[in-house]
Amino acid sequence: MYRVLRALGFRLDPERAHRLALRAVRLARPYPRRRRRFEVAPVEVLGLRFRNPIGLAAGYDKDGSAWKALAALGFGHIEVGTVTPRQQSGSPRPRVHRLREQGALVNRMGFPSAGSEAVARRLDSKRPGGVVLGVSIGPNADTPADARVDDYLQLIDRFAPLADYLAVNVSSPNTPALRALEDSLGPLLQTLAERRDDWVGRLGRPLPLVVKLSPDSDALEGSIRDAESAGADGFIVGNTTIARPGVAESLPGGLSGAPLGPIALDRLRRAVITTRLPVIASGGVMTPDDVVERLATGAALVQLYTGLVYAGPGLLKRSLERLGG
Repeated sequence: MYRVLRALGFRLDPERAHRLALRAVRLARPYPRRRRRFEVAPVEVLGLRFRNPIGLAAGYDKDGSAWKALAALGFGHIEVGTVTPRQQSGSPRPRVHRLREQGALVNRMGFPSAGSEAVARRLDSKRPGGVVLGVSIGPNADTPADARVDDYLQLIDRFAPLADYLAVNVSSPNTPALRALEDSLGPLLQTLAERRDDWVGRLGRPLPLVVKLSPDSDALEGSIRDAESAGADGFIVGNTTIARPGVAESLPGGLSGAPLGPIALDRLRRAVITTRLPVIASGGVMTPDDVVERLATGAALVQLYTGLVYAGPGLLKRSLERLGG
């Protein structure tokens, strides 16, 4: 069935097809009684219990419009966002391109966001049981570089009561100078961790702060050590890449999908031997074998995105079946 739907969807502009896919998920939401099937290889990490180690990466449901329906598909966690403090439209269109032969996407979305208030309203309601909710946070594109820390602090204040964990995105290649924040992760994370700690005292529960790092960084290990010393609780490795391994097209933006796989796996290996904190694998996860390989390499959790575009929700189902033996 998904092959038919994909053939139809691939005739459309990628963004329009994605909006229709989110709408279809909302309409075809599975019944709650099926929820028990998703208790596969549960894991406790970041002070949280995940019903299974497979999650949805940030970017798929940027504005939290379908997160409950997506949770009902069986993900162990859903990461909404990346959310910015104020509404912004992102980069001019067209800004997403499919590379079908390579099983890849190139995007230069630039954090299109409904803004923190609109997203918060969608999250501030009855929660579906069993799923962990993360929120990826990032600064507005027009915020001066020296004021971006204030954007992150504002987002922590808005989503701390709503999220189970927060992901600090400093690695999108599509927001000018954002990746420069990786060069000063220590001071940035120390400020954010202090604000997080204030909220932990008020909430009386953990609020893990994870950092999403770039696969293109030459200083991955140094960034991890700096963030760990400053109070980070874990890492997502990683984001899209500006490299073009085996890809002839020179479209601007971040590359995801199958060509990113070897790079992402290498960065995961480097990360897990650098830190004792949990590492979440994201990037190039296209098959159940990829899920198993990431977990065997040391990832605490695995996130899907582009694999879902090409394989559909069956990728999650087959991966859970593989993990369940």
